[in-house]
Parts: sequence; C-alpha cells; structure tokens
Amino acid sequence: MLISRTTGSASVVPELVYPDVEQAVEWLCATFGFTEVWRAGGHRARIAFGNGVVIVADAEAEYGRVAPTRGELRRHAVMVKVEDVDAHHDHAQQHGARIISPPADYRYGERQYSAEDLAGHHWTFTQAIVDVAPEDWGGTSMAPASYRPADGSCTRRSDERSL
Repeated sequence: MLISRTTGSASVVPELVYPDVEQAVEWLCATFGFTEVWRAGGHRARIAFGNGVVIVADAEAEYGRVAPTRGELRRHAVMVKVEDVDAHHDHAQQHGARIISPPADYRYGERQYSAEDLAGHHWTFTQAIVDVAPEDWGGTSMAPASYRPADGSCTRRSDERSL
C-alpha cells in the first residue's frame, strides 16, 4: 500500500467539522496537544497526536458537512491515548476545554476523562494503567483480522488457538 505525505499511514482518519478551521486547529493544538501536519486554505487541515490523525474540515453544506450544535445529543466521540491522563486533563482544563467527566479509573484497565472542545465535539483521553483481558471485565476476545475467514466475516477467538 502506498503511503503518501498527504494521507499518511493511519488506516482510519476521523473528519471533524468546525465553523472555523484555523481557530479549531490552533485550539486543538494548544489545548489537547495536537500537532498540525498540513493545511489547505481555510477549509481543511490535518492534525496529529502520536500515530493518530484527525482531519479538521469546515462546515460546508454543499458537501454535507455541519459543525455540531452544543447541547444536542452527540453523534460521535474521539478517543485519544495519552501518556499521563491527569496532566493532560489539567492542561486541557487550563486552556478552556469543558470537562465532561474528570479522570477516573475503569475496570478494563484505563484511566480516562472526557472533554468537549470549542465546537462541541466530545473527546475521551485515556491512559492504560493495567493490562486486563476482556474476559476479566465482562468482554469477549475476538479473533484478529489475520485469523478471520477469507469472506471477511468476524469469528470469535478460539481458546484452543494460539494467538
């Protein structure tokens, strides 16, 4: 697979819509610690955090893009892994992020907090604090893609198979 400088190597790239791309990029970089990769005029930009990326796009009805409306139910959230969730939370709060839920430990081995950005998008920042098997918190392990049938269907992991 060709990896271009424009699209990068991430397999999944969320596209989030903001009323003002420039303002959003500056805010996301200053508040959440993203780094700007490129910008296309005032209508599109690519920002990165670790090995993940997000496209920041303008609200353009012609292309079916609309920024969220604060107070409405959310349609999505973005999760970002960070090194130190408490320090990230403190920094984000000091830079104007609206904290939805403060840092807390979860039985699936993560410490997380959630915040809302300047346009109303919801973000969850997470830090692994212990490696826990999904079965230990009520989940079910599934077969990795390399073990799936050729038709692409999902199958449950066999406990007898060595992964």
